Amino acid sequence: MKIKAFGVEEWLNEYETKANYDLAQSTVASMTLEEIIGLDGTSVTDFFEDLGKTKMNYGHIEGSPDFKEQVAALYQNVDVDNILQTNGATGANFLALYALIEPGDHVISVLPTYQQLVDIPRSFGAKVDTVYLSQDSNWELPLTELMALIRPNTKMICLNSANNPTGTLINKTNLQKLVDFVRPFGTYILVDEVYAPFDDADNFVAIADIYDRGISTNSLSKSFSVPGIRIGWTATNKELADLFRKYRDYTLICCGIIDDALAVHILKNKDKIKERNQKIVADNLKILEEWVAQEKRVNLVSPKMVSTSFIQLDIPISSKEFCLQLLEEEGVLLVPGEAYDMKGFARLGYCAQEPVLREGLKRISRLLASYD
Repeated sequence: MKIKAFGVEEWLNEYETKANYDLAQSTVASMTLEEIIGLDGTSVTDFFEDLGKTKMNYGHIEGSPDFKEQVAALYQNVDVDNILQTNGATGANFLALYALIEPGDHVISVLPTYQQLVDIPRSFGAKVDTVYLSQDSNWELPLTELMALIRPNTKMICLNSANNPTGTLINKTNLQKLVDFVRPFGTYILVDEVYAPFDDADNFVAIADIYDRGISTNSLSKSFSVPGIRIGWTATNKELADLFRKYRDYTLICCGIIDDALAVHILKNKDKIKERNQKIVADNLKILEEWVAQEKRVNLVSPKMVSTSFIQLDIPISSKEFCLQLLEEEGVLLVPGEAYDMKGFARLGYCAQEPVLREGLKRISRLLASYD
């Protein structure tokens, strides 16, 4: 099996520890362990004193009953038994693709996107067709173009909503149109929903809630601000959950008792996290948009209240060269568009702590001004 290097991960692995102002991340400002546990007034001492009495065996293989119940409550039409805990959304995506994609299958994805959703199917021997999102169309899903690629034997369509890196949504209407179109073919639709939005519920719907062959993957890493415990999940119908169980036994076994306990605590306090993160996203998006408005070398289609954005750069060098120069001279880290095969752009994670965002943007402006 051959697979391309993972552009974003290679970049972050190489450079993220070298930045003083990290605007490459797409998480809403990560919380400390103390902040997480203290969401409901619990002390770190009390939390771990209770956990300290727990035997460190494998625990609940698929995630504890409390975990499954908390995750199922995020959906309208997904049974508790059909939630499977995974190692982040990356583990969830891999599990679904590993279980379903075979050599010769036809798969459709979009670009730019999270690279797993294109290159893992290719590595399994699938024929992968892609459609491009366009800034000229506000990065919206080109539904007509995508539907034109669908064949009677199309095995799966791989999407993510909100999109990484652009931060734009597939709205309910278009997603339902796609479901109605592919239902007669039995095509699976996998949607990585790790960037589920905070205040656009009228336009967002989980694929598992509207399609029996829909696969929702998600995690606590982005909208929940806790990438450090590596907990994600798949949400599906029973048939798919039972299939995934078989493949999951070969790849994961379990995610661990401590991570599961923290995940349950996070999910029980999801409303407090949502309130915190809505404010961070709204406040920081305003800062970002004001900065873009006064930067003649930057264009942006504003993200839909999610934690990632994709800026276009009007510069005399490549976006990769710019990002390297920015890190070396100003200590600011972005992800160059080349990591998504999109030259001239950069992913800017604007949901860092506000002082980091403001200083990082100031330093980006200073470098951009040097090209005038």
